[in-house]
Amino acid sequence: MRSMSGSRRNSGSSLVSSSSASSNLSHLEEDTWILWGRIVNEWDEWRRKKDKLLKELIRKGIPHHFRAIVWQLLGNATDMPVKNQYSELLKMSSPCEKLIRRDIARTYPEHEFFKGQDSLGQEVLFNVMKAYSLVDREVGYCQGSAFIVGLLLMQMPEEEAFCVFVRLMQEYRLRELFKPTMAELGLCIYQFEYLLQEQLPELNVHFRSQSFHTSMYASSWFLTLFLTFLPMPVATRIFDIFMYEGLEIIFRVGMAILQYNQTDLIQLDMEGMSQHFQKVIPHQFDSCPDKLILRAYQVKYNPKRMKKLEKEYTTIKNKEMEEQIEIKVCVCARFIIGPCVVSQYTEQFVTGLQTQLEQSRLQEAELLGALKEMQDKVLDLEKRSSSLPDENNVAQLQDELKLVKLRELETLHSFREMQDTVTELNQRWQLHMSKGGGGHWKESPKNALNELQDKLMGVRLREAQAQAELREVKLQAIQLESQNQIHSKLIGRHEVESAAMQERLQQLASQNKGMLAQLTEMKRKQAELDCKSKEEVMAVRLREADSMAAMAEFRQKIAELEIQKEEGLIQGQLNHSDSRQYITQLRDQIGELKNEIPSCFLYFSEMIDVVRHMKHDILDSLLWPSSV
Repeated sequence: MRSMSGSRRNSGSSLVSSSSASSNLSHLEEDTWILWGRIVNEWDEWRRKKDKLLKELIRKGIPHHFRAIVWQLLGNATDMPVKNQYSELLKMSSPCEKLIRRDIARTYPEHEFFKGQDSLGQEVLFNVMKAYSLVDREVGYCQGSAFIVGLLLMQMPEEEAFCVFVRLMQEYRLRELFKPTMAELGLCIYQFEYLLQEQLPELNVHFRSQSFHTSMYASSWFLTLFLTFLPMPVATRIFDIFMYEGLEIIFRVGMAILQYNQTDLIQLDMEGMSQHFQKVIPHQFDSCPDKLILRAYQVKYNPKRMKKLEKEYTTIKNKEMEEQIEIKVCVCARFIIGPCVVSQYTEQFVTGLQTQLEQSRLQEAELLGALKEMQDKVLDLEKRSSSLPDENNVAQLQDELKLVKLRELETLHSFREMQDTVTELNQRWQLHMSKGGGGHWKESPKNALNELQDKLMGVRLREAQAQAELREVKLQAIQLESQNQIHSKLIGRHEVESAAMQERLQQLASQNKGMLAQLTEMKRKQAELDCKSKEEVMAVRLREADSMAAMAEFRQKIAELEIQKEEGLIQGQLNHSDSRQYITQLRDQIGELKNEIPSCFLYFSEMIDVVRHMKHDILDSLLWPSSV
């Protein structure tokens, strides 16, 4: 922090002074560097006396080169004891390593730092996630947390990123979000639905009419802090504010996005809204993140009201748990009726839920494949239809054909007139020769004959030229007629094909609508199954707690029975034969109870594994919907 002091001219080795050597920085950027260097060096004083000004500066964005140290200062993660344990944690093995390896390749796959299976980014990301799974074994590893750690690793080394992540989990409600029960996520969704109902009632009604649940689009917002939804520059600006103000900024940005897109979303169905959230909304604020931040702070947000909603949600969940009190009867029946009855019922129910969920996902995948095939066929038909000659081209060819026929008629007419002229000249010449000619012919018969021969040759030449032109015109006319016939046949064939294609297109469109309806129904059923699976998880945890209580009672009974046995031996209240018989009965009961305890532990360990697998499947469907 001392290396970032505001005296950039006096310190030649500091981060701030090294950046000041660049001559192309503007005065505003230089002032920003000086200001943030002063903030870092006088951090405690700024937090005590200039907190409001610091908040405004953070909302405007932390400079890139200061993010690492400022995030550590905001999270109070500069000197943490857990940092010294990091290297030792990497030498240990974690039960979550397989899950972490599976998800690392899907974390920022387009970013240069994380590209490639053996890249440095993937290796340090694995190290941090593995170390945290060993520090907090209750949470272990949860999908979505890798995106937050990845962002930290883009700004700082892995040890510092690990410390900041530990602080985020402990102090920023993220640990409650990533717990196996995910109770905090349910609370955030409940609070967000209240804001939506209060500030955008029309959009809320439309969402409900289309069965477009809040968890379908907002779960990833809270789990990854918009890192998987918005472009990296915009999401990083939101993360700056989150480090200072917490989850409040996530609620504000989510509501601002819905307000900005309310008009478009109301006009779309469930599938259209899903596409709008995936393809349109993420790129609306690429050029101007400040516009989104400004809109976010125009959203009405009441912290006191959010606290009341938290209490309401807790009360509702407590009532739901009380309504499931009959589960205790099943736990008691396990020890009265038999050790296998309840466990078989629960295992069959969970297995049935898993089977239904897998079937629904397979059907959804098949429907998506069929839908894509239909869309490809529609695009192919549209391309083939575009290659056909349109009506304007056909009309132009017909007009050209009419002009050619008119020129042919004119040529024939001129040729006939020429033939009539030649015939008339021959008749006059014969008449003149029969009369013996005039004085002019007597005076110069040779000259007159030569002149007439010249005229006749000229007429014959013109006649030959006209015949040649006529033949050429006739040939062109024949060619045009043949082309006209060919085009007419092509037009007829294309019209037939076009009609068949249009009919096929209508059939495909109807099939496409049917597929979309089936897909919507399958998504609705899948959402219901997910809700049922979450409820079953809560029920299993209740059974686990009740079983632990029952085992404690049995242990207490065993202790009491042993005490009674000792008292009977010492006091001699029973006769010798009765005492031995009574002690034998007690020992048999104790042996039976001890034999039942391992089966209880085995049963609940199996149930915990089932719950973990179901939790990972649910998170997969939320964070990576395209891969399901």
